[in-house]
Amino acid sequence: MRARGASGATASAWSAILFLTTLLWTASVVRAGDGPTIVASEFANPPYNLNYFKGTNVVLFQEVYGRTVWRSADGGTTWSKAEGIDHEKAAALVMHEYDGDRAYVLTRGNIHWKTHDRGETWQTFFTDAYTSEFADTALMIFHPADPDKILFNGMECEGICEELVMYTKDGFETDALFLRGHTQGCWWAKSSPLFTTGREDWDRDRILCIIRDGIFSPQENNRLLISDNYFSAKGGDGVVQEDEPNLNGNGPVKGIVSIVEVKKYLLVAAASRNTAERALFVSGDTHKWHRAIFPQDHPILETSYTVLESTNYSIQIDVKTSRRISKPMGTLLTSNSNGTYFTRNVEHTNRNSGSWVDFEKVSNIQGIFLVNQVDNWKEVEEGEEDKKIRTRITFDDGRTFESVKTGDKEIHLHSITEINNVGPIFSSPAPGLVMGNGNHGSYLKDYWESQLYISDDAGRTWIEGPEGPHKYEFGDQGSILLAVRDNEDDEVKEIRYSLDHGKSWETAKLPDNLSIAPWTLTTTRDSSSLKFLLTARKGLKESPTGFYVISVDFEGLHENKCKESDMEDWFARVDDDGNPSCVMGHTQKYHRRKKDAKCFIKEEFTDPAPESAPCECTDADFECDFNFVRDDDECRLAAPIVAPEGACKTDDPDETFMGSPGWRLIPGNQCKRTGSDQKDNQKEWKCSDAEGSSNKPGSNEIEHIQWPFEGSFDRFDKHYLERGESSSGDDETIIARPYKAVTHEAGDVFVTHDHGKNWTKAKLPGDEGVTAIVTHPYVKDMAFFFTREAKVFYTVDRGRHFNYFKPELPPDPSFDMIPLSFHPDRQDWLIWHGQVCTDDDGCHLEASLSWDRGDNWKTIERYVEKCAFTGSSAYRFRNMTQIVCLARQRENNEENNPLQLLYSDEFPKYKMDVALDNVLNYATMAEFIVVATENKTEKTLNALASINGRDYAPAHFPYNFEVPHTNAYTVLDSSTHAVNLFVVTEQEEHKRYGSILKSNSNGTSYVLSISGVNCDDYYFVDFEKMLGLEGVVVVNTVQNRDSDSEPKKLQTRISHNDGAEWGFLPPPERDLDGNRFSCYSEKGDETCALHIHGYTERVDNRKTYSSKSAIGIMFGIGNVGPILGDAKDADTFMTADAGLTWKMVKKGSWTWSFGDQGSIVVLAQRNTKSKSISYSLDRGDTWEDYPFSETDVVITDITTLRSGSSRDFILWGHQGDKLFTVNLDFSGLASEPCKDDDDQEKSDYELWSPKHPLQPDDCLFGHKNYYLRKKKDRKCYNDRDLQYLYGVENCECTRRDYECDYNFELDNHGYCQLVEGLEPLDPEQVCQEKPEEFEYYEPSGFRRIPLTTCKGGLEADKARTSHPCPGHEEEFERKRGVSGVAVFFAVVIPIALASLAGWWVYHNWQSKFGQIRLGERNGLSSGSPWVKYPVVAVSAVVAVVGAMPLVLGSLWRSASSALDRFRSRDGGGRYSWLRGSSQRRFTTRDSFARGRGDYAIVDEDEGELLGDDSDEEV
Repeated sequence: MRARGASGATASAWSAILFLTTLLWTASVVRAGDGPTIVASEFANPPYNLNYFKGTNVVLFQEVYGRTVWRSADGGTTWSKAEGIDHEKAAALVMHEYDGDRAYVLTRGNIHWKTHDRGETWQTFFTDAYTSEFADTALMIFHPADPDKILFNGMECEGICEELVMYTKDGFETDALFLRGHTQGCWWAKSSPLFTTGREDWDRDRILCIIRDGIFSPQENNRLLISDNYFSAKGGDGVVQEDEPNLNGNGPVKGIVSIVEVKKYLLVAAASRNTAERALFVSGDTHKWHRAIFPQDHPILETSYTVLESTNYSIQIDVKTSRRISKPMGTLLTSNSNGTYFTRNVEHTNRNSGSWVDFEKVSNIQGIFLVNQVDNWKEVEEGEEDKKIRTRITFDDGRTFESVKTGDKEIHLHSITEINNVGPIFSSPAPGLVMGNGNHGSYLKDYWESQLYISDDAGRTWIEGPEGPHKYEFGDQGSILLAVRDNEDDEVKEIRYSLDHGKSWETAKLPDNLSIAPWTLTTTRDSSSLKFLLTARKGLKESPTGFYVISVDFEGLHENKCKESDMEDWFARVDDDGNPSCVMGHTQKYHRRKKDAKCFIKEEFTDPAPESAPCECTDADFECDFNFVRDDDECRLAAPIVAPEGACKTDDPDETFMGSPGWRLIPGNQCKRTGSDQKDNQKEWKCSDAEGSSNKPGSNEIEHIQWPFEGSFDRFDKHYLERGESSSGDDETIIARPYKAVTHEAGDVFVTHDHGKNWTKAKLPGDEGVTAIVTHPYVKDMAFFFTREAKVFYTVDRGRHFNYFKPELPPDPSFDMIPLSFHPDRQDWLIWHGQVCTDDDGCHLEASLSWDRGDNWKTIERYVEKCAFTGSSAYRFRNMTQIVCLARQRENNEENNPLQLLYSDEFPKYKMDVALDNVLNYATMAEFIVVATENKTEKTLNALASINGRDYAPAHFPYNFEVPHTNAYTVLDSSTHAVNLFVVTEQEEHKRYGSILKSNSNGTSYVLSISGVNCDDYYFVDFEKMLGLEGVVVVNTVQNRDSDSEPKKLQTRISHNDGAEWGFLPPPERDLDGNRFSCYSEKGDETCALHIHGYTERVDNRKTYSSKSAIGIMFGIGNVGPILGDAKDADTFMTADAGLTWKMVKKGSWTWSFGDQGSIVVLAQRNTKSKSISYSLDRGDTWEDYPFSETDVVITDITTLRSGSSRDFILWGHQGDKLFTVNLDFSGLASEPCKDDDDQEKSDYELWSPKHPLQPDDCLFGHKNYYLRKKKDRKCYNDRDLQYLYGVENCECTRRDYECDYNFELDNHGYCQLVEGLEPLDPEQVCQEKPEEFEYYEPSGFRRIPLTTCKGGLEADKARTSHPCPGHEEEFERKRGVSGVAVFFAVVIPIALASLAGWWVYHNWQSKFGQIRLGERNGLSSGSPWVKYPVVAVSAVVAVVGAMPLVLGSLWRSASSALDRFRSRDGGGRYSWLRGSSQRRFTTRDSFARGRGDYAIVDEDEGELLGDDSDEEV
């Protein structure tokens, strides 16, 4: 196989490593007059990443352990260390993909080595950024047309590492330049020699990048950005040139996870919340994009699709279709020529768990490929049998398949899923030569039972080769076939070769009776060389005694160079009669050596070139045109046809035009057209079939369908399986089960795919009773149905099919938690908590791990309380596979057996390690893991936090926050990247309350946000955030905390800056009838405000006040007055401006639901007899009633999709003891989709920005957010998911963007003063936490709020003196010191100016200062020395003092500018030239709608946490 940058066999399985540090090789040579020359070179460490420089016999490789890079200039005969490299620092060897003279050795730092002469000499180059440790793509991306243009995937680390991309346009002759931060990979638009954008400038400079929102941002928020000028500013306004392409026809798409180049196509995959399905977008020029359409039963799921080696005219993708994860199978799909529509090609393909597929094309020959299929796929799906695999081959691009045979015997070949070498499996550029390991029989047997088979006619006929499995290669364009017997032990002492296409084989011994276990066999990429390289191991696999690179050179055979008489014409494809067959409209012919010729071609580094001849066009040369799909032998219209320009301009639906018949000639097809009757001749269409034709008018009515459920039940257990944005379906699926609240007796499970219009009974694979239903928290396509036995039913396709798995242990029936834990990214990874009971020790829980959705299990830990996945792709600072468990110290149920917190990265590779002892419990919230440990002596709890899951730091509470004997914590919603920790301060039953503390960015340093917050006896808290908006929080506080006898009196408080300042809800002035309330306060106060019932009184905890889709809207049940009244007397209130104003909308208690992304609001009376619902289409300004029943019924709930994107709702209710649902369909009220237009008058949308009641500039955390909302008066519907956060306007930094640092508190003037008796945090700590920092500042008392994005203005945290970090003194002096030139300008020039000023004063003292003359001279003459010299001196001093602040300020800004150009990077793609120096607002959406997700929230102090704005100097 050819070396293609792939690594050889890894040595990670070896338990012993040879302690050798230098080369140990001695070249053992075998020279034979009638055989090849073999040279064996021994090395100290395993060879790894062996690569040829393209078009040469120069080879490089790197040792696995020693990291030494070795070079051979003669095809591996002799070796020497690469000179000019510090081998101990070498981390990766990278070959230039398109320039055969260049290679790179990367370190983990920012200084690396490069060669431009095939490794003969090496030079250093500087990338500024460190080499990325977690790049999802290649470390270096090369431009196929310009070898000097390279993208470098790096990272910068400030406590937590973040990816970025650097670039060079001169091959790193100068230092690399910054391209873009917050990246997940960047690519040249011209990603391969075949791909072109169609424009020379785009091919030259266009770059595509996947951009993360921030360090903590999930991949669902990733965006695709394109720039044509390296993400630099367009002009003086500082706007960065970057655009989001219109991927789906309606605008940009979020959730971009990968970009793949396939021949002349570019593929972009997008993910979204709630689903594992991927959306795949295809482009041929990076300008026009289309979503690829797949058969409905073959969705593209995460880790379940593989983009295969494709052609110039279609894309091949294999999609995993089997539900049995441990025995995966797939379906091969083939696209049309623009990659938009895929059709089935091969069913039941063999896959492995690593997503490799047994599929390979025969190199350089169009239309021939081999696949392995699972013959007994039904039995495999049922889990009854192992796979039975057969090999099939096609010679007509997949239209027909046939068996692979030797004579009449069918053979089957091992393929990519069992790869045992590098490079392609079966073939090479050698024309028509194919080899493979396999066996005779009905099915494929074990690899070690195979033998070698050879074909020299591209797989049509085969012959047997040597017995046993072999590693094999092709040389001299197929003149030489080389094979080495594969063996796990070091028993191989010879090689075998054939010079006649495998008819006969010769043997050659290894030198010095060497006995090896082979790893890889390779040669040059074009298989034209006479030289081969074999890597091998000596000794046992567990304890090797030597490592070898063995050169095999067939030049020693001294064969003559082939003459023309030794060559033959060979047609790549022939039919059964031996006649050349056509693919893509042409035949293919090669000129190759005859198999019996006694010669070598000896044309090294030359690819054999085929000759083509056109064929007459047939049906096989045509495909379905755009917007048509294949249906048997026809192409049917799948979307409106595109009318030609100028057509369909009238309103006449019967107007016609000439358009595509559904067929077109495959682009690139070379067939000859004969006659006038062609398959792609245009046909006549009506304009009603055309794209853009008007929609049918809506009914202007709401429709409803009632569905009764049998049985005597009074409750519904209901679960929405909501599609993600990347899902291809249009269903709205709900799973429901009726039950009795008192007895918990449950009925059957029902499923609806049309939001309750029709229900069907779920076809579960068993009759075990379902005890509970749980949806996957991260993938809403999946739901799990628990039984009392060790059997779990599940669905992975939103209830269309059901399967099951059997854990090894039954669940604990008394276990309060569900027995499963789920991974955020790997939907098939599960942790099961099963119960084990023994006679002598009682029962305990045992945690087991499955990587294949329950097919197989491995024990994690015994005697556990719970285990969970804490790794996630959103948190790159944690291992993605990390597991955290709470388990007993010893494996028994003894009383004195404390709990420990355990963790493991990459279990079971690493066992569970102890992180903390005496742990009571832990909770995960966003990126934090918060742990409560128990002090049994003092009977108190201590809180600790971690973000990496390994290291935990204790929580530091405010100095004046005293909580004696704390024994309860509640971790609240922490979506703003800080822990909101509720600490109970009152323990008495029915009177419990506590304080909310907010942490810094690592969850350790806390300040008080608000005290007296209400909680119930189970420590649930009246705390809720307004979804979709930053910083809006509502809580209920206990007003009468000092009373011992009264029941709690609650008041509702609201914060608009995430807990920094709190106010009351302003009450409406009048009720629904227009009458005044009993009290009124414009902004709300202690005596009069609106108060609403909170989380602790909620019947359904999933029912929130607000919805992320209905921006700014919130509902509540409550009353106007001094305190919160009884729930039975409450009325329904709402706000449409994020809580600034409220209005009463209904008397009594109503429940609500939001649809069409906030455009439809529906209210229903709960638990009260009614016949109608009420709805609003204008955000609550007006309400209409809609009757859904002729008789009174009781509604218990109203629901719709959690995303709020649907126009369907469901009423859940009962009439007597009979349950029913009612589907409410509002789609008839609007028939036209809403349109967004640059002209605000024409647009159906408006930009809305929330106001802040306490801040006149409305800036929160250094910016103003603008949200996209439909205008209230527009009669249209949202046909796509809106990008709610539409724009961000950054503000200047002010006092509000800073908070008091730890151990500082606000004084009466708004300054942060050190608390008496306490010390500030060690300022040098920043040097330890951020090793790359070269300076620290003396504590000013202020720190920047981590969430703020403000620019310029006040820099309160840097007001004091700066000092060098230890070890960075020279760097500090270089960047903060003052040069001689600076001294000249700072001292000499001001003094000179001062002297001139003094001279000017001296000469103008008497006449220019407007003296008052009273008729007699002054007593002091201006010429007096008592006047003259003091005036000069004072003038000089005044001038110098006046000038110095300006001069020093200028010098400081210059130094800061130089520093920031080196180390401070803006998320927009250029260096931030002046840190905090700009005094203007930034208003561009592109510049600041990115990169804020990595900030963490404030640490507020008690009282006024952020203080007042202050224009005074700090």
